[in-house]
Amino acid sequence: MDRPDPLDPQIADLNQRLKAARLGLCLERRGDKLTLRGTLPPRPGSDRLRPHQQRIPLGMPVTKAGLKQAEREAKVIAARLIENTFDWQAYLPLSGKVMASAELGEKVRAFQTHYFALVDGDDPKALASATTTWEKAYAPYLRKLTALCDRHPTLNLPEAILATVKATRANSRSRQVCCTALEGFSQFLNLTLPQDLKSLWGNYGSHQTQLRDLPSDALIVEWFARIPNPTWRFVYGVMATYGLRNHEAFFCDYSSLGQGDPEALIEVLPTTKTGAHDVWPFLPEWVDLFQLREGQLPPIQTDLTQTTLQRIGQQVTVQFRRYEVPFSPYDLRHAWAVRTILMGLPDTVSARMMGHSVAIHNRTYHRWITRRDQQQAVRAALGGRGV
Repeated sequence: MDRPDPLDPQIADLNQRLKAARLGLCLERRGDKLTLRGTLPPRPGSDRLRPHQQRIPLGMPVTKAGLKQAEREAKVIAARLIENTFDWQAYLPLSGKVMASAELGEKVRAFQTHYFALVDGDDPKALASATTTWEKAYAPYLRKLTALCDRHPTLNLPEAILATVKATRANSRSRQVCCTALEGFSQFLNLTLPQDLKSLWGNYGSHQTQLRDLPSDALIVEWFARIPNPTWRFVYGVMATYGLRNHEAFFCDYSSLGQGDPEALIEVLPTTKTGAHDVWPFLPEWVDLFQLREGQLPPIQTDLTQTTLQRIGQQVTVQFRRYEVPFSPYDLRHAWAVRTILMGLPDTVSARMMGHSVAIHNRTYHRWITRRDQQQAVRAALGGRGV
């Protein structure tokens, strides 16, 4: 039983006021903190179906200021109960506890096991894709969480998760991926977070792609000639000519291209991120300019039982940096997409060749699609003047 406190008489007076106002709540002192008690709706996850006597931990200190704040809060809660808008989420304490790195590591490993248990292990493509997603989207942020817990050992796990998210740059893709990864981890552990992580996503979106300073066709041709290794020059050339993702250059059927097919069609194999699809060259003259019919790929590990699509893609990025190419590999893909738009290729066809949906295509390249449509409308209007 708690020892008497000098403020106990004031707590009794406050409860008399609450009773007179018929608020259905009373204030209790539990240790050095204040708590409200009353008939409340079942808590989330409870098997109770009807309101019953429960306590709401206010977390307010047993001080004169704390009593005033607790009385105001009691009136707010009573009003919400009358309006049927009371939400436990605002009053539940953070679930979780401070935990050592070893214990957190065990939970991360359990989450990883759970993640891969949902993948069809007999499907190499599904397993490779899941491995890439784990290594790229989950593992980095779980490592950040672990490191943050090591630096701030007084934080409990929900607090550490929130701090890890807030440590990423606002309105960035890394913030969104971090939110997704740690939300999944929290759900796996049945944690109640102090804030909905989706509220922290920000406004990052595909409009960021529109702001890229994409290389011109002339600059792309210039840098092709500067790459000394012929096999990596081939990778650069097919990515520029066919708009391929980094790893896709290593998972294409080039047989028609090598046999002199006049359309220079290639097939992206189903092993890749978005499955099989055919691609035509834009610009077609680059097939001969870059000598793609005779090209060979560099001898890197592409067995997806030994590596991942992400690692293969990273090797392309490393080579671009090694040769000091002044733009990223993905800029070649974006430049290809813009080229097809401005040349009038239908968006459905271009999206299909890029291996993504028309909705994603139109959202990602909205700026240039709008420009193309505006140009066509202006030319049609001017052409109708009869001058």
